[in-house]
Amino acid sequence: MPLNDIQKKLMADNADRFSGLKALFINTTLKPRSQAASHTEDLMRDSMALMEGCGVEVSYLRAADHQIAFGVQPDMRELGAKVDDWPDQFWPKVDAADILVIGTPIWLGEESSLCRVIIERLYAHSGQTNAEGQYVFYGKTGGAMVTGNEDGIKHVSMTILYALQHIGYVIPPQADCGWIGEAGPGPSYGDEGEDGKHAGYDSTFTRKNLTFMSFNLMHMAQMLRSNGGIPAVGNSGKEWQ
Repeated sequence: MPLNDIQKKLMADNADRFSGLKALFINTTLKPRSQAASHTEDLMRDSMALMEGCGVEVSYLRAADHQIAFGVQPDMRELGAKVDDWPDQFWPKVDAADILVIGTPIWLGEESSLCRVIIERLYAHSGQTNAEGQYVFYGKTGGAMVTGNEDGIKHVSMTILYALQHIGYVIPPQADCGWIGEAGPGPSYGDEGEDGKHAGYDSTFTRKNLTFMSFNLMHMAQMLRSNGGIPAVGNSGKEWQ
């Protein structure tokens, strides 16, 4: 949805506030670009615009456009996969990002199968550590964005955010947002109706939560970066060697 006056003012008032931070948005729609536009991407683009407007360097990946091997190792080619785009195209951006936002549609009340693949590939790096001996994702923040035509935003966000915090991401307050249409067949987010209006664009609730999520992710990421991440006290693998 086009950003409104409140969101534009927030960007103008904080134009350089978060410069130096990097964010990565991964869209786990099941549709590659060649097949169709993504309703989930439509929503994610608003959060991306907010962050870019506040000085964050933003990257975007659409998982369905790539060949990501199944598995829980950093490079599945070492275990026989013929192709695996994860280590060369995804991991460098994940590793560099202070903020990771995973977007997914809802299918049968759950996140997409590609969303699970991304979570599993993130988990593949859980054995890696930073210089302090902490898990490699310590000091990073995570969020979730969800679209669909059935109930499940909170359930899907819960699954994603639990997984992210379990492997080391910090989850700030209100770190998720989403939009769902009426139960059953109907327009998806951003679809244009006969009246010329786009489904979901008039949702103040979605717009507000998207703004809260975006700024809370930036605030938390900046606080962590300014303070050297999570203190390495009682959470370092070095103490257990």
